[in-house]
Amino acid sequence: MQQLHAYWRMEYIQAPGYPPGMERPFTALPALGDDRTALIVHRAPLSYLILNRYPYNPGHLLAVPFRDVTELDELAPAERADLMEEITYGRRLLAAALKPDGYNVGFNFGSASGGSIPHLHAHIVPRWNGDNNFMPVVGSTRVLPQALDETWRRLTDEAQKMLVD
Repeated sequence: MQQLHAYWRMEYIQAPGYPPGMERPFTALPALGDDRTALIVHRAPLSYLILNRYPYNPGHLLAVPFRDVTELDELAPAERADLMEEITYGRRLLAAALKPDGYNVGFNFGSASGGSIPHLHAHIVPRWNGDNNFMPVVGSTRVLPQALDETWRRLTDEAQKMLVD
């Protein structure tokens, strides 16, 4: 029998979702002033990219407007354009840093779309050939081969290189 060991995951599993008093994390996290702690990998004028704390795959990003809204049509045209540019930038960043074989991109909006937090955001999920193995099907478990902090470092390092290019 093969054993799967991911000892670092227990800290992740037992960690509280967000600090107490942070009922609106998608507006509070950018205000922290510490993008590493917040897992923000890029800021645009009207939106930002953040690593998903509960990722489907390594590098799973969320593109989020700075303004707290629940519907696409609540965004001004400039905010929608900025959010789409941030999604495009996120895909380019993932391509350069992680080299996935493909992507899933989709929006969550409306009061029931974001778990217990009504808000608008877009998912940018990198995909690799064969990444959906037996674990989610048989074990109802996802195996992530990289810690969020390491993924954040790789993406922000690549973002700095992209600024120079």
